[in-house]
Amino acid sequence: MTRSALDLTERTIDEEVTTSSVPVIVEFWAEWCPPCKAIAPILDELATEHGDRLRVFKINADEHPELASRYGVTSVPTMLVFSDGELQGRMIGARSRARLAEELSEFIA
Repeated sequence: MTRSALDLTERTIDEEVTTSSVPVIVEFWAEWCPPCKAIAPILDELATEHGDRLRVFKINADEHPELASRYGVTSVPTMLVFSDGELQGRMIGARSRARLAEELSEFIA
């Protein structure tokens, strides 16, 4: 099954993060952000590759500034990693596929 990163909103984030049985990555991005555009296909690949062991979501920081503020996001792209509903990691800035996979390996069972 092909998966890609899904959009979250203020209404859906708590449910998705707290009820997920697998780690969740939430990327805060913006339309005007070239590094965000560069990392988007990498996140989609990871969502497809690890769909049964990892969930990947996106939040447009410009459309949801209250969520960016809530999670202390001051620059994009910022990726938050949640496990068991708790924030476990924060990655700021674009990364290569290899580096992102390496950083996430501790969360992906």
